Amino acid sequence: MIRTVTAAALIALATPAIAGNTLVPAGVPAAVAKSTLTVTPAAEWNRLGARPGRAAETWTLDGDTLNDLTFYGGIETGQPIVREVSRKSKPLPHFSSTMLPTDLPALLEASYRISLDTPLVEIGTVEPTTFAGASGVHFTYSFTNPADDVRRRGEAWAAVIDRRLYMASFEAPALHFFDAGIEGARKVVATAKLVPQGR
Repeated sequence: MIRTVTAAALIALATPAIAGNTLVPAGVPAAVAKSTLTVTPAAEWNRLGARPGRAAETWTLDGDTLNDLTFYGGIETGQPIVREVSRKSKPLPHFSSTMLPTDLPALLEASYRISLDTPLVEIGTVEPTTFAGASGVHFTYSFTNPADDVRRRGEAWAAVIDRRLYMASFEAPALHFFDAGIEGARKVVATAKLVPQGR
């Protein structure tokens, strides 16, 4: 099964290269999600051309079906965290600057339930943390995407800074790939910081 998934992922990774995938070099600060949020990866990652939302972008090591590290940069009040599926029939929940850190896992959960059209989303542990230099929340989650029926595990870090939402999440298939990639993702997230405009 792993061989089949890997082959499919390599094909998927090669195809979007035309759509604007770019290499993120190691050791160089990179601004993410069209924002002032920066991270400095210790290893090379691939930035996918397809974006999950207006203020978001995804990186991957082995292909987005095998692992992805998504950054959400400065989402404003009244905006969803991912792209709307249908504003009329399936409206997504919107971020609000009045949300508490403990509200943010529920925002991701509800967004996934609607955008992926699945009830199989669960939030695991929720605990305080520091993200991008601010007090925030760290949480784990799991979900199954009906598109491939693969159970994935996820880990996320989020904080509301200057009335905007900044978040990073790593997710991968629960079988092998999550455990194989989570430490690398944590190292990238640990370098997250906001760079004042003009620098």
